[in-house]
Amino acid sequence: MGIMATVLKKFHGGVHPKEFKELSRHCPIEPLPLPEKLYIPLHQHIGTPCDPCVTPGSTVYKGQTIGMAGGFVSAPIHAPTSGTIETVIEHVIAHPSGLTMPCIVLIPDGLDQWHPDLKGVDDPFTAPPQTIRDKVRAAGVVGLGGATFPSFIKLSPPKDKVADLLIINGVECEPYLTCDARLMEERAAEIVEGIRIMLQALQTSNCIIGIEDNKPGAIQAMRRSVQDHPNIQVVSLPVMYPQGAEKQLIEALTHRQVPSGGLPIDIGVIVHNVATALAVRDAVKFGHPLIKRVVTVTGLGITRPANLEVPIGTPVQALLDYCGGLKKGVKKVIMGGPMMGIALNDLQIPVVKGSSGLLAMLANEIHIAPEQPCIRCGNCLQVCPIQLTPCEMAWRAKHDLIDQLLDVNLMDCIECGSCAYVCPAQIPLVHYFRYGKLALATDKRTKEKNELSKMRSQAKLARMEAEKAEKERKKEEMRLAAEARKKAAAAAPKPTTAQPAPAAQPAHEESAP
Repeated sequence: MGIMATVLKKFHGGVHPKEFKELSRHCPIEPLPLPEKLYIPLHQHIGTPCDPCVTPGSTVYKGQTIGMAGGFVSAPIHAPTSGTIETVIEHVIAHPSGLTMPCIVLIPDGLDQWHPDLKGVDDPFTAPPQTIRDKVRAAGVVGLGGATFPSFIKLSPPKDKVADLLIINGVECEPYLTCDARLMEERAAEIVEGIRIMLQALQTSNCIIGIEDNKPGAIQAMRRSVQDHPNIQVVSLPVMYPQGAEKQLIEALTHRQVPSGGLPIDIGVIVHNVATALAVRDAVKFGHPLIKRVVTVTGLGITRPANLEVPIGTPVQALLDYCGGLKKGVKKVIMGGPMMGIALNDLQIPVVKGSSGLLAMLANEIHIAPEQPCIRCGNCLQVCPIQLTPCEMAWRAKHDLIDQLLDVNLMDCIECGSCAYVCPAQIPLVHYFRYGKLALATDKRTKEKNELSKMRSQAKLARMEAEKAEKERKKEEMRLAAEARKKAAAAAPKPTTAQPAPAAQPAHEESAP
C-alpha cells in the first residue's frame, strides 16, 4: 500500500458534537502578560516526574533548566522567564481527583532575559539525527496535542523499526478549540521548518499533514508553505470526532491499523501535533526550550474569547482576567476540550504543557442529569472508534470487578467520550473508565509490591537458612577439630618419668682437718 490511501477511509464510529469554534476561530494569537507568580509543576508529561535543581532564593534566566528529567521517559522543566525562585510547594493541579503536585514558584523580574548558553544548530535541516534528538530532549518538548509524551522518544525509532511516514496532526477535532488552527494560519512556514527537522531526525522524506475541512484558512496557509516541498502533502479530511486520535487519523489517511496494544511505529508511522512541530523547530534552530504554548480561552461564559500565548505555570485566573472575566451563570470551567477535558474546582491551577484550552460554560452548553440505569440501547457500541463495549466496561468498573476489566480491553480505550455523548441514560462512562484504569494500575502496583515483599521474604529466609547452615557447619568443624585434637592427644606416646642422677663426687676428696 502506498504512503497515502487513494481514498480516505472513515474509521469506525465517531460523533458530530456541536463545534462552537466560531467563538474564537477569528481571534489572532495574543501574548499574555506575565503574572505576578508562576507555579511550574515538576510533572507535565507522561513518565517520571522531574527533580528540582534550583533552591529558594536563587536567580534564574529565561529558558534555564529548573527541573531535571527523572528518567528516560521524562522531560526537563525550564524557567518561562527570568526571575527569582521563591519556593517549591505542593500545589493543586488539573486532575479529576484534585491531586497536588510539587511546583516551583517563580517570581518574574520583568527583564525576561534568556539564558546566554542557549544555542541552536547551525543547519538543522542537515544535522545528524542524534543531534536533533538531543536538542529536542534537552528542550523538554512533549506532545502538545494533549498526550504530552516526550517527543525525542518518538523521533528515536527502535533499531528494528523503520518509520516510512510522518503524519502531522492538524485535525483539532475537539469542539471549541482553535489554537492549532490559528498556529497553522499565522505560523505555517515555521511549522513546516519543524516538519523538515523531524523528517531529518527520522531519516524519512514522506509526510502528510491532516487537517479537517472546517479549517479552510489553515489548509490554505499550510498548502502555500509546502509548495516547494513535494514530499509534504496537506490533506483535507471530513469533520468527525475523534479523528484527531492518532490511531483513527492513521487509519483515515493510510488505511493502516495499529494493532491492539501496539504503537504507530509498528506499522511504520510516527504522529506529531502541529504545535509540537513548531516547538521542535524552536528547540533545534534556536535552542529554546518549551516554556510557553497557545491556549484557546472560549465558551459562552467568557467575556472575550481569545487565543493566548501563555507562559507555562500561569494560573488559570490570569487568563480569565485578561479576557474580561467570567459572565454570570457560568456552571463549569474546563481545562482542555469539552469531550476530554477536566473540570476545574480551583482557578489557581496553572497552565501546563498539555493545556490546549480553557472553557467557561453556561448551563445551555452543558447537559447535567442524574445517571439512569443502562437500557442496553447499543448506541455506545456504534460510536466507539475502537469498537469496544463501553456499557460492559463501565458496569465492571462500577462494580469493582477489576480482574475482569482486561477481558473487555479497557486499556485500549482512548477516553474520547463519544460513548458518553450519545448515552441516553446519562451514564458518566469515561469516569468509570478512568476509575477502572486507576484501579488496574493500583492492583498492578499492589501485586508487584506483594511479589517484591514475597521475594524479599523468601530471600531473607534463604539468607537466614544459609547463615544457620553456615553456623552449623562451623560448629561441626569446631567439634570435629576438637575430637581430632583429642584423638591425637590420646594416640601420642606418654613421656617416661626420669630418675634424678646422683650428685657427682670430686676425684680427690680432701679429708677434714
